[in-house]
Amino acid sequence: MMVLFPGEKPQYGICGRNEDNCAVVRLSVGDTWVTATTRLNRDGKRALGASRAKTAQLDADAFSRDRLCQRIVKLSFFKAAVAITGENPPWGAMTGIRPARLVTQMLEAGKTEAEAMKAMREEFFVSKERAQLCLSTARASMKAEKELRRDEISLYVGIPFCPTRCSYCSFVSASVQKTFAMIDPYLDALCEEVALMGPSVEKLGLRIKSLYMGGGTPTTLSAEQMDRLMCALEQAFDLRHLAEYTVEGGRPDTLNAEKLRVLKEHGVSRISINPQTMEDHVLQAIGRRHSAADVLRAMELAKQSGIPHINMDLIAGLPEDTPAGFRRTLDTCLALAPDNITVHTLALKKGSRIMLDGLKIPDAADVGEMLDYANAQLSAAGYVPYYLYRQKYMSGNFENVGWSKPGGEGLYNIYIMEELHTILSLGAGGSTKMVDPRVGRIERYYNCKFAKEYMEHPEKIQGDREKFEEFEQALLESYGKSEVSEGRSEAE
Repeated sequence: MMVLFPGEKPQYGICGRNEDNCAVVRLSVGDTWVTATTRLNRDGKRALGASRAKTAQLDADAFSRDRLCQRIVKLSFFKAAVAITGENPPWGAMTGIRPARLVTQMLEAGKTEAEAMKAMREEFFVSKERAQLCLSTARASMKAEKELRRDEISLYVGIPFCPTRCSYCSFVSASVQKTFAMIDPYLDALCEEVALMGPSVEKLGLRIKSLYMGGGTPTTLSAEQMDRLMCALEQAFDLRHLAEYTVEGGRPDTLNAEKLRVLKEHGVSRISINPQTMEDHVLQAIGRRHSAADVLRAMELAKQSGIPHINMDLIAGLPEDTPAGFRRTLDTCLALAPDNITVHTLALKKGSRIMLDGLKIPDAADVGEMLDYANAQLSAAGYVPYYLYRQKYMSGNFENVGWSKPGGEGLYNIYIMEELHTILSLGAGGSTKMVDPRVGRIERYYNCKFAKEYMEHPEKIQGDREKFEEFEQALLESYGKSEVSEGRSEAE
């Protein structure tokens, strides 16, 4: 409803069949079919949508039954709404965060790629272009999963500080202008958590597959502070088997040759430099204090550093941007030839300044034009989609897509988006996601949200450590020693 009727909010109750601006939704179970119908009345128009599934499918467990019923109810409303509006959204009836997961499940169940694409088009009404994005990212996910060992996890380290706060941001991060004195005490607390969790990983016999340092903007730290943190990580964790070591250098105005030298010396293999736009007036509108020229300078320094993989992040739909401006931005980034470019769609988050101040943003048609241009140009330049996710309240109901040259994929992005294995998160605002990939079981625990709160409650970390150890120990035991050993020999 919120996709097809933007700005609307549901009100639940009993309404008559002839009442305007209402939907009467029914679910009925017969001997052969379970059927959902939606009678939708909107501004004098009337439409009926129906969807059904075999009643025999209700014989599954309660969770599966609920999912099936939810699906056909959703499709019945979708069909009625499309009949009323005459518009079919690019993602059709799909509203989840990870649409590629459905394609992966189809392929793993034995469907061919053609059959999976047909199902996306005919059962979920997804556009051909979006279905193709799902197929490409499903391929990358299955390849990454096949290469994982059963005793591998990834590590996330959070640095919740930024030079300034961007107008689109609702992440928990603090401006260094206001909180500079907090950085060193925060690092003290973070290094204590690092020292506590490292032995747990070693005791469990786990190996770190990828390490991702995000935020905020980690390169807000000085070279000395970064060196201190990375030394602490090396002392607490065995990082010899890392396939990928990523640091977000998101703001080009936080990078210099000395910091990049520290990153390279500690084995960082991937850095993100995130201009979001190369239009100076748009940078000013979103609260950035750097220029497009600073991005060019940072990219040159990054290339000189010898760090092998560079990612650039862009956002389609920023305040004051236009399709022409976005085209100039993308063309400039393609000329810089990073091996990884992520194209985000602006998400209208409630806590952001865009929403609070009512900043002017491009409409859905303009955002669609931006994304269509990006998809065409990136494909032509040899980039391939490798991870994909969606968020609530995205402009035009579109998506975020990571594109890479072959071999430049960001593994951590795949692992966390496709929930392929456990991600242990350290630092304020971190969310540890413990995963049993065989059955899709996931448990989470959350670190304290704000840096000050995180520093004041070290006792919480001890309780979280016990949760982590309990889950991972049970998971390893459920695999069995022989199966884990087999997975190790295959991977090696």
